[in-house]
Amino acid sequence: MLNYTDIHIPIFNIPVIGTTISILSMASTRISEQLPPHIDSTQAPVAFGNRAIPRLSVELQDPELYMRQKALAALCDLVHDPERAYEAIHNGCLEKLKVLLQDNDSSVRIKTTEVLYLLAAHNVGREAFLQRDVVAPLSDLLDEPVDACRKIMHSVLKRVAEFPTGAAYIVTLGLVPRLVMKLPVEKDGIRALILATLSYCVRVDALPALDSDGVLMLRNQLSHPSADIRRAAASAMVGISVPLEGKHKVCDEGVLPVLVKLLSDWDAEVTASAAGTIMNTAIITEGKFQALEAGAVLPLLKLVESKDRAVCANSLRALTILAEVPCAREQLREHLPLLEARLNHPASIIHRAAATAIRVISWTP
Repeated sequence: MLNYTDIHIPIFNIPVIGTTISILSMASTRISEQLPPHIDSTQAPVAFGNRAIPRLSVELQDPELYMRQKALAALCDLVHDPERAYEAIHNGCLEKLKVLLQDNDSSVRIKTTEVLYLLAAHNVGREAFLQRDVVAPLSDLLDEPVDACRKIMHSVLKRVAEFPTGAAYIVTLGLVPRLVMKLPVEKDGIRALILATLSYCVRVDALPALDSDGVLMLRNQLSHPSADIRRAAASAMVGISVPLEGKHKVCDEGVLPVLVKLLSDWDAEVTASAAGTIMNTAIITEGKFQALEAGAVLPLLKLVESKDRAVCANSLRALTILAEVPCAREQLREHLPLLEARLNHPASIIHRAAATAIRVISWTP
């Protein structure tokens, strides 16, 4: 019997430009247990060309769990490309993904929401979501027990709500009250996503949030230690304070003293939104006097010198409205030089707001 250990592989020495190179005449007889580097065992094999998506679309319905998991993993890689995303939608993948949102396996549900999140990054995906009613089955995961799945689902809703048509669709579906009710019970990372979605929705229509005690829920988040949550809650408060009913609710729930404290926040977006809500609420008489009682004038004056354009503009506008009260106007006259310095600001929005503030403060009956 031939003993393979006795085989000697000859080595040839080939001279190349004055150098001798040793080359094995045969490859090693050892076979690696590792798969080739280009093969991913967690993904389904992808067909060539335009057959890739149709094959994955079929495998999404496979009764075998591992086949569905592999198809979703492969689809995740493909739909980063807008052309592949369009193919996936055109080949009916959205309908299959809607079914998979209710799959018994949590890993399938997580991967399905991940595919939807990637599709929502493309305009064609967002339009298809609205046309093919993907948001409604997606919202069924609001009570999903797996945190990771719930977080991705809220990320998808946020992406949809970033566009006015998407936000209007979410409002029409009646999701705003359900989102408001989830605020006190969700974890911080998910809560920030809910607040961001609400901030887009209240700009379209603030009444559903107002009818669901949205002002009270938002007020409770304004003092949260997380900057993301404060930022999103303050942004939503700006939108909810636009209608007259919202202004009265802000006053009734004692939000203005909290907003005055936020004027000293280190985050520029938080302070800009706080000044914006004070500006909106101070339009009504009750809002003016509550803001003045909370000591809003001095913090707003400090923000006038801010380098952030939104912070400076909102502060000037808020001071302009507060100056309609005689005692506030008298106090602000001492700070006219500060406001006059803003007249030379390169941004037109700033020097126009400063000119209006100076005109109102300088007015005498």
